[in-house]
Amino acid sequence: MKPITVTVLPDTATLTNEDSFVGGVSLRSLAETYGTPLFVYDEATLRARCREAAALFDDGVAFASKSFLCGAMARLAAEEGLCIDVATGGELDLVLRSGVPANRVILHGNNKSREEIARALDVGVHRIVVDNHDDIDTIAELLAPGATAHCLIRVTPGVEAHTHDFVRTGHEDTKFGFTVATGAARRGIDRLRAVPGVVVHGVHAHIGSQIFGPEGFLEAIDVLAEFIAGDSFDEICIGGGLGVAYVEGEEALSITAWGQMVRDAVIAKGLGGLRLLAEPGRSIVAQAGMTLYSVGAVKTVTQRTYMAVDGGMSDNPRPVLYGSGYEAFDISRPLAERTQAVRLVGKHCESGDVLIDEAWLPAATKRGDVIATPVTGAYGYSMASNYNRVPRPAVVFVAEGQARVVLRRETFDDLAALEIDNF
Repeated sequence: MKPITVTVLPDTATLTNEDSFVGGVSLRSLAETYGTPLFVYDEATLRARCREAAALFDDGVAFASKSFLCGAMARLAAEEGLCIDVATGGELDLVLRSGVPANRVILHGNNKSREEIARALDVGVHRIVVDNHDDIDTIAELLAPGATAHCLIRVTPGVEAHTHDFVRTGHEDTKFGFTVATGAARRGIDRLRAVPGVVVHGVHAHIGSQIFGPEGFLEAIDVLAEFIAGDSFDEICIGGGLGVAYVEGEEALSITAWGQMVRDAVIAKGLGGLRLLAEPGRSIVAQAGMTLYSVGAVKTVTQRTYMAVDGGMSDNPRPVLYGSGYEAFDISRPLAERTQAVRLVGKHCESGDVLIDEAWLPAATKRGDVIATPVTGAYGYSMASNYNRVPRPAVVFVAEGQARVVLRRETFDDLAALEIDNF
């Protein structure tokens, strides 16, 4: 295999014979200073993708924080003109703690608690995306006389997105939203509009995640345009789900290409007067991030060589959940030919703890070396766990030759902090 190429690396990545750099910072120095596993994010890439989304869509376009959320990321996205999309009370709490104004926050969720809706109404979020009749009942009960709740209603357009079954959300058999085809969406809109103080700005549809082709988005716009033709709405949100290239050879639409394609379709359907919104997440953070691991045990059996690292499914569950593919490279030999095929595995007590089924690394890569898996900026840290009591890694942001820790590494004391019995 050829050396890793920059097509799957952050925008600022540069490679030499003996080191790799992101944001002008040596990856070797990061591993030595902060240890491994370590998430590294390039601020320039994050900001560029946020600006791209803000430029292509109208005000109210939101960063889907479930893809990667910390205070620094919330502030960065807000600074670049995006709202923040949250799906739980915990995400809402962190975004507010980070200093993002409540009127730049959009509350999602298919099972919002009474407490979550109450706080959203109390702080005055930008939008509540209503998912079901229970949402409507709770808003009607909690909304104070004279107060206003600005809402979108989530609908399922019946589109079968070409992606993994677990991340399809636009077809009829889903836990999300009101179905258009059955009339449930129309009944939901009528009920929501009848609640005093509620302003229904429009509809929201999200057809899935990691979608490469335009067909699903265009089909959804066709359905939505016909559905809302007589509603006099002022917004339409086509959700997120734009795919990214995880391995060399994959191709994905840029945010710019996606946004222009969607806007052209909306205009062609006579909806050009509506604010066009979206909720990109993965396409903003995925390529901006990578994970550094230290190589541990190397074991050759009849079929293959296993190379174990000091992380695994606890910091990147996507390969186990979705069979996701990744590249890998030796950060001290990034320009070397990758001639050694290994199964890259984690340290957890699971045979399925496999990060890359067939990873290609230089022949010289061995125990003690540091390798990187690119494009781990989305759904790595945010889905991380403490399986086997493994602390979650630190997260550093790099920019203009400087590194800063935005999330410190967890410790064993952190893991024990919830214990009731004294030790």
